Order: sequence, then structure tokens, then C-alpha cells
Amino acid sequence: METLLPESDFLALLLLSVVAFGAATILPFQSEVLFVALQLQASLSVLALIIAASIGNIAGSGVNYALGLALEHFKDRRWFPVTETQLARAQRWYSRYGVWTLLLSWAPFGDALTVVAGVMRTRPAVFLALVSTAKIGRYIILAWLTAAVAG
Repeated sequence: METLLPESDFLALLLLSVVAFGAATILPFQSEVLFVALQLQASLSVLALIIAASIGNIAGSGVNYALGLALEHFKDRRWFPVTETQLARAQRWYSRYGVWTLLLSWAPFGDALTVVAGVMRTRPAVFLALVSTAKIGRYIILAWLTAAVAG
């Protein structure tokens, strides 16, 4: 049976997706370094890199959203990492600036926005549309910058 990708290319894309997933959660991962390294290697198409990284990063944000949905159930626990005041401040901020802040979910502080979106019960379709736009756009820009610098 013929495969669509050589095994090494498949594993590289899978690794990129896993690292991008981790980068969107509280894990200390950075997907940009791997993305750029794979792009400079030039064995995979830029489109495949963008798709793999975006899928992983969007899925990681989905986990954050799900955590946000469950977060308030645990806010009275002693081990809960956020104070009632911090949670209320985040909710006020999100209420003030709205779902459009999810377009900043690509930024270093964007993971917190995706958690707050869950806490605030943002409609899943709206969440997915805005986060997908931000995450895919991020990797398109990264690919373009890499190509421009690498010449």
C-alpha cells in the first residue's frame, strides 16, 4: 500500500502538531522554532506545515476553552490557582472587550484569553472561528517571514 507521505515527513508533521498543541496550553512549548526549522529544511510543503501547526494549536486552545468551562466548579477549592478577585477581573475585562479579543489568541498571553472564553461561556462556533483565524494567520505570517528572511 502506497502512503501519501514518507514516514519521516508524517512524523515531522505529527511532532509539529503535538508541539503546537502544547504551545497553546500551559505547557512551556514553542512551536515557532520547530515550524521554522522544518520550513528551512524544505522537505515539506509550507501548506502542510501551516495545516499541521494550526490543527495542533487550535486543538490546544480548545482544551483551554474546556478547562474554562469547568473552572468555576473548582474556584472555592484551596488549591485553585486563581483568586476570586483575579477571576472577576478577567471576566470584567472579557465582558468589556468581548469575543474579538480571541483574535489575540496567537499572542503569548492568548492562552489565558481562551480559558476566559470558556469561563464566559462564549459560543463554541464563535470561539472556533475567531481562534482559528488567529492561529492560522499566525502560521501564515510566520511562514512568510521565514521565507522573506531566508531568501
